[in-house]
Amino acid sequence: MIAQVQSVIPTQIDSKAIATSEFEQYVEEKPNALKSVGGEKYSFLTLADVTKTILHHAFWLAEQKQKLSLKQYKKLLVDRDFRGEEKKYLKIAAVFGQFAPQDLAQIEPLTVYQLANNSNKYKPVIDALLDLSAITQEAVRSLVKEHRKPKAPKPEKPSIWRRTKNGGRYCQIPAIHEEDERTGVTLQSMIDTEGLSAQQIVAEAVALRKAYKEGRLVLVKENKN
Repeated sequence: MIAQVQSVIPTQIDSKAIATSEFEQYVEEKPNALKSVGGEKYSFLTLADVTKTILHHAFWLAEQKQKLSLKQYKKLLVDRDFRGEEKKYLKIAAVFGQFAPQDLAQIEPLTVYQLANNSNKYKPVIDALLDLSAITQEAVRSLVKEHRKPKAPKPEKPSIWRRTKNGGRYCQIPAIHEEDERTGVTLQSMIDTEGLSAQQIVAEAVALRKAYKEGRLVLVKENKN
């Protein structure tokens, strides 16, 4: 990741128009400083270095976009093989413009990208960072959790389908609770008198209701006169 970021460090496009930036100085000085660090501490500082490098470059790129003509800016992107990648860095610069790279050094690079890419969603989190004396990854996690909107529970869709052990399925009608037990009594009477199974009767009832809903059956009310 560090190598990728360093590969896009710009040199002077026009020595009269663009002076050496703080970003360039930062990246030139850091590799030498890191050589003297070893072991576990090296890994920790490298992570912080990546975050700061990303932010330095984002701010530098935003500055160049403001200072350069459109033609010069496009040439910068082409010369650094960075065309198409610049948008995410400009987002970072826009979102974290009130911070210094050192302020956010303890945030993981992926978190920086996530906050920038979803700035509307995480605006309360980003605003809250301004009030922290020390911005850490754990602090960001806590803020994200604190401002997370609870998801509305999705109503469960009733399903009559059940799975068999061999991967097939069958339908199972849930228990029918009625004070007068009319449905159960009627069904049992049909089973006893017609010699049909409950499944057969239910299948016929469903087919008749479907035909009625489709207009193939008409309900005729009995004339009591």
